[in-house]
Amino acid sequence: MNIEPAVPTTKNPAEQFAGDVWLDPIAMPHEANQTMVVATVRFAPGARTAWHSHENGQYLRVTQGIARFGSRDGTIIEVHSGQTLYTPPGEEHWHAAAPGVYMEHIAMLQNGADPATTTTWAEHVTDEQYEGR
Repeated sequence: MNIEPAVPTTKNPAEQFAGDVWLDPIAMPHEANQTMVVATVRFAPGARTAWHSHENGQYLRVTQGIARFGSRDGTIIEVHSGQTLYTPPGEEHWHAAAPGVYMEHIAMLQNGADPATTTTWAEHVTDEQYEGR
């Protein structure tokens, strides 16, 4: 057993996120047969991901604030602190902080056969999509 080394907080890239979004890794694979990835992700008010999907799906546990999750059919779900959202494999979606509030969630997913393609990124979410118009 060992205590994991501290990893500095990183700001997520503008190519995949709009607004200020920070990531703190919690768990990353150590061995070839391990695939679990867990991170705390913090969003400034209104900050959001671009459209994306995950090869093996994803769990997101909101730990602070109010989150918004959108799907390609235009549905927006608001998720509050203490609630967990599951997105199935391959489903395109986005996540964000609701307007006017910070949001933090714990992201949990399993890497795919090629960790570099575990998440497939697409275009940025428009203001209209974020606002549900």
